Amino acid sequence: MKLKILAIGQKMPTWVETGFKEYHKRIQPMMNTDIIELPPAKRSKNPSSAQIDHYKNQEGTAILTTRQKERLWVLDVKGKMLSTEALADKLQNAMTDGTDIALVIGGADGVSAEVLAQADFKWSLSDLTLPHPLVRVVLMEQLYRAMSIIHHHPYHRGE
Repeated sequence: MKLKILAIGQKMPTWVETGFKEYHKRIQPMMNTDIIELPPAKRSKNPSSAQIDHYKNQEGTAILTTRQKERLWVLDVKGKMLSTEALADKLQNAMTDGTDIALVIGGADGVSAEVLAQADFKWSLSDLTLPHPLVRVVLMEQLYRAMSIIHHHPYHRGE
């Protein structure tokens, strides 16, 4: 199984790059994971709701054209919340099926209706509003933790 993270946004702060790279390096022996950064739509100040929809649609087109035949998992505030153990089970099922995954981190305004409509799974990391740069680090850490559970690595010490 391969996991491709499709993330709207480029030029992350150093602390994000450092945290992401650390977990990215750790997870590679367990799961081939890559990130593709897609440029955000150019935004105007104080956009109307129609302009915001336009931005989301532009970014959605970039996401869907970058995705190949992978199953589409989308981070969405209205998605299903998972425990780390449930995430491990979901990843284990995908590995057993030989399913590749494209996991989407949307832009500042979320993802387009078209991306959500094509999603095989909508996942919420938290009820909290998290800044998109932090999401990258939290996501990679949780993927690594889930893979640690699957591989019986001591990183995750369940109760």
